[in-house]
Parts: sequence; C-alpha cells; structure tokens
Amino acid sequence: MTLTRRRKAVLCALPGVVLGVAGLWHPAHLTSATAHAWWTLHVAGLFVFPLAGVALMALVWGRRDAVAVLVVLASFVYSTAYSALDVLSGIGAGYVTDRLPAGTPRPDEVRSLFAIGTPLGHVGSVALIVATLLVTLDAARRVGARAAVGLLAVLGAVLVHRFHIYPPWGSSGIALVGLGTGMLAAVARPGTTWPRTGPPS
Repeated sequence: MTLTRRRKAVLCALPGVVLGVAGLWHPAHLTSATAHAWWTLHVAGLFVFPLAGVALMALVWGRRDAVAVLVVLASFVYSTAYSALDVLSGIGAGYVTDRLPAGTPRPDEVRSLFAIGTPLGHVGSVALIVATLLVTLDAARRVGARAAVGLLAVLGAVLVHRFHIYPPWGSSGIALVGLGTGMLAAVARPGTTWPRTGPPS
C-alpha cells in the first residue's frame, strides 16, 4: 500500500473511530446528574459526526456516475440529519436540563426537542446504512472479494441506527463504520483514484 493510500485509509477511518471512543462516555440517560456530560459530549460530536459522511463521499469523489451520486446524497442526508439530532436531542435537550434545578421533572420543552430530534436521527441513520451498503456493493463490483471489508461499515451503520452511539453497541457500531470505510479506501486499486470509471484521460 502506498503512503498516499495509507493516509487516505487512516483519514477515512478516523471520524468513526474517534466517535466510537467518545461514545464510551455517552450517558445512558439524560438526567440532571448527567446533563452536563450529555451536552458537552454532543458539542464535540457536532464537529465529527458529519466527517463520517465526508469519509464515505471520499470513496467516490470525482465520479459522476449514478452510484457515486447516490452515495454522496445518502452521505449528505446522514451528515445533515444526524447533526440535527446532535443539536436538538444532544446539545439542546442536555443544556436545558443542565440549567434546571436538581430534581426538577423533565419539562415539555425538553420532550419536544427529543420529539423532533429523534425522527431526524432516524432519517440520518437510515441514510448511513444506505451509503455504507452502496459503497460496499460498488467496491465488490470493482475489486471483488476484498470489498467484503465494507460489511464492517454496513454492520456498524445498523448498530448506530439501533443504538445511536450509546456504549457498548452504538459506540462499537460507529467505530465499525470508520474501520470499514478506512479499509475500503485501503483496498483501492493501486495507481488509480478509486473507484474510477471510464477511460483514462
């Protein structure tokens, strides 16, 4: 593997792996005792969650075929909708709860933030599954059995859909998304901008 491909693989894996490590500290429930950790963790995540989508886009960057367009669109939907979840249910709900006196029942305003954040997160996680599945199937067509490493990303996306980044399954899931994406970048054909379509210019 060339140094350039190795660097690309590491950069593609990094967002998911970082989120997986951060997820180990994700509180299981939002309470007055966990609220500060809840919203501060999501502030940090706001700058990393979209990068997992950017990493998937990087696998098809420069292409104009239908599969590449769908990967970019699905990754964009994930990045946008999951960031909305992060802002609403993570930062917003956590910050409001943190400002309440200890022992105060959860107000309707916090429940309303979850009511809009949760379905947006659902849309984002489904889009993440679609994006990881598309890049894996596309890679299988191009590099054969080596693309099986992409199944790690698909499995990870399913776990994120079910468990967000709550430990242990959700945090493991987003880490698998990162590892699978990085490994797909690593099995790129040497000497090409992978994946590539059409004759060389």
